[in-house]
Amino acid sequence: MIDLTPYLLFDGDARAAMTFYRDVFGGELDIVTFDHYGLPDSSEEGSGVPPDGVMHARLVTDAGLRLMGSDLPPGETGSTPNGHLCISGDAVETVTGWFEALAEGGNVDVPLERQVWGDHYGQVKDRFGVNWMFNVADQDTSPST
Repeated sequence: MIDLTPYLLFDGDARAAMTFYRDVFGGELDIVTFDHYGLPDSSEEGSGVPPDGVMHARLVTDAGLRLMGSDLPPGETGSTPNGHLCISGDAVETVTGWFEALAEGGNVDVPLERQVWGDHYGQVKDRFGVNWMFNVADQDTSPST
């Protein structure tokens, strides 16, 4: 078995983002700070890393989703990935709830609704700038709305 786990980088708000994702998806969230590994904070040696900054966070849900993230390390610049995280399934109520929760404070790019191919599909950029795609397989694949 091989798993693919998205790893997101944040500009100082990894704890808030990963906690938000735990609230949306449920599951267990483990967070390790830079201080845990003894990296100096910004007041010592000018590393720019706050002691409570997230060096590594891992979310594992009962539904089998895995997501990792961290604050950007000292001296690195960047943002969340250019692309989308895609969630597919047939649990309409669950996926719809996740879509709506991620949309709070974010932006719905494509409303989650039935598409010409029969599935329900939508896109949302959450409040942390992460792009999400959702596809819910429809049991009835007729082209009606």
